[in-house]
Amino acid sequence: MSTASLDQKLALAKRCSREATLAGAKAAAVATIASAIPTFASVRMLPWAKANINPTGQALIISTVAGMAYFIAADKKILSLARRHSFENAPEHLKNTSYQGTGRPHPAFFRP
Repeated sequence: MSTASLDQKLALAKRCSREATLAGAKAAAVATIASAIPTFASVRMLPWAKANINPTGQALIISTVAGMAYFIAADKKILSLARRHSFENAPEHLKNTSYQGTGRPHPAFFRP
């Protein structure tokens, strides 16, 4: 492999990881808000939650949801980018994945 090819692959990997980080951060921010509102509301309104969920528990609930959202969104983004880039670099005979053996149109759920 040439140095230019390696540099190009490294730049692509850096861009993909940056996109995945941003997607994860956006998902974590949304999940933080989406989990904080019902958590705080339930602690104030429900007697069981008021008695059993202290501030540390509330923070644990919210941060766990945010962390899960971050890693799920980042992983999905990385996989989608990898799939797209592997398809772009595939040979032409592998890119045409539609089956054209019978000449009949595909049913709606099999359309490429």
